[in-house]
Amino acid sequence: MNTTPPEAPLALPPEGAPLADRQSRIRGGRLESSAWRTPVAIVAAAIALAFVPSLGLPAFYDSLLYLILHWIVLATSWNILSGYTGYFSFGHGAFFGAGLYTSATLMAKADWPFLWTLPAAALVACVLGVAVGAIVFRVKGIRGEVFALLSLAVTFVVGTIIVNTPIDGGNGVSLAAVAVPRIGPTPSSTFYLLALAAAALTLLVAWGIAQSKLGAGLFAIHDDEDAAEVMGVPTFRYKLVALGVSCALAGLAGGIHALFLNYVTVGEVFTITVPLTVVLMSVLGGTRHWAGPALGAVAITLLLYSFTAANYAVAGKAMVGAVLIAAILFMPDGILPRIQRALARHRPAPATPLAVEPPPVPLTAVAPGEVLLKASGLAKHFRGIQALAGVDVEVRRGEILGLLGPNGSGKSTFINVVTGHYLPSGGSVVFEGQELARREAHCIARAGISRTYQIPRPFGQQSVLDNVALAAMFGGGVATPDAARREAMAWLAFAGLQDKANARPDALNLHQRKFLELARALASRPRLVLLDEVLCGLTPSEIDDAVALVRRIRDQGSTVVFVEHVMRAVMALTDRVLVFDQGRLLAEGPAAEVMQRPEVVTAYLGQPHPASADAAPVMVAPVLERARA
Repeated sequence: MNTTPPEAPLALPPEGAPLADRQSRIRGGRLESSAWRTPVAIVAAAIALAFVPSLGLPAFYDSLLYLILHWIVLATSWNILSGYTGYFSFGHGAFFGAGLYTSATLMAKADWPFLWTLPAAALVACVLGVAVGAIVFRVKGIRGEVFALLSLAVTFVVGTIIVNTPIDGGNGVSLAAVAVPRIGPTPSSTFYLLALAAAALTLLVAWGIAQSKLGAGLFAIHDDEDAAEVMGVPTFRYKLVALGVSCALAGLAGGIHALFLNYVTVGEVFTITVPLTVVLMSVLGGTRHWAGPALGAVAITLLLYSFTAANYAVAGKAMVGAVLIAAILFMPDGILPRIQRALARHRPAPATPLAVEPPPVPLTAVAPGEVLLKASGLAKHFRGIQALAGVDVEVRRGEILGLLGPNGSGKSTFINVVTGHYLPSGGSVVFEGQELARREAHCIARAGISRTYQIPRPFGQQSVLDNVALAAMFGGGVATPDAARREAMAWLAFAGLQDKANARPDALNLHQRKFLELARALASRPRLVLLDEVLCGLTPSEIDDAVALVRRIRDQGSTVVFVEHVMRAVMALTDRVLVFDQGRLLAEGPAAEVMQRPEVVTAYLGQPHPASADAAPVMVAPVLERARA
């Protein structure tokens, strides 16, 4: 389906939402983004701070500012992977240390000039991170605590290798003979200016990613990685890119820090101190915002300094621990989101999005009856349990096909296999002439297949509008977040949810969340939509609304596969039905005819008692009569 929804006037979601972390306004029915103000402000602030050394302050202040900026780079770079995707890493010290030892080794043993070593430090850390990620991210079960512990192990493995090789040899690396380049008037000001440049670069990168299609995909991975993949987000590649960027920036910080320390040892570098500190800074500031870790870095560094300067270093560390506990208990989102919410209470409420026309009928020609999707011998086994036993299914273009059967018969498994959520154990799936079996789920989504879930799975930390915009970007191929949000408004209007565009999914009732699933599925411009029990849990009047919406989906040019137990909806919508039982295809044909077959009645109601065997086939008649009514 090649549908191009009209450009819709829209209001923006609350400030701080992943796709809308920008200042914007509506003019003439179009979104006008003033997001350029943020990078300009970062660059302007960096230029202004570059004049600090000219003030002639004591070297102590240069060093203090250097440390603040140093931790801003480390915390913000950590957040690009861990905050954006939810893959909490305790291995950031490994990549920081890799960059530090790369720079130290090149200066001490190869006589490289200091500045020349910095790109090499970033590159080595990036290559190390990508190599680890290329292995770890291939294993779906490695996430959460497992990923955190595995990343921590990388720190100690790298440290052990370095200390037992000529890189360090157990004696450390001295850089006392290496000259500090004269970038600033003093050596301390030189380190300050280098850290300032690195911090400005890191903040620009973090902001740019948050505003981009890459950032939208990373935030979707954070909320629900499996749903993001099925919607078209290339999760493996995006995580690898985020890890590579994060590690490169950490390596750059390490390269600068090597000469600042002047003497580096494994025992001081490859410890748990760096990862724990950056985690604390990011959590305190707010991991969902690009600037949150920078705010946390400033707060924690100044807190530690204030206690150290007063000869209470141990008390300072205890206070940092108390701050972390308080942040987790009372500000789990961080300081910055809380400030944003406080400011939002004093601003006018977001405007209600204006009504828009529904998307137009697709322009491509449709040949009803042509085979759109053909599954041959499709099988799926789960450790000996046969969920699909080599079924053959044809879906014809332009039809509404019902998939029926008792619970556990294989209907949802069929959808999961076709959309790539599960890899098939055997068989093939051909869609518009191309083989899709064993292809990654995001490739299947981009081929023109979308789905809903039996239990709605919206991205909970994003607005309703952003949920649909994500599908438009990744499944529908829309290039930019702003363009995707304009298109998403049309699909929300199509589903009757335009008034909820600025709400979070947890503010919707079940009926609205179901319709959000439909809008999100349609935003990818699919030619085949797989609906998995979209009527489950709805009231009779809500079912009527949903039935009307499914008809409109077919009228827009999409073919619909409809898994449902509500028989009156099946009778009203489907052109034909397939009945599954124990992973096999039991019957096929018009619903009224199929539901009268004895084998279908047996599958639903069980084997009749011999005394009532003659009456069993008519037990379903009252159901059909009520469905027709």
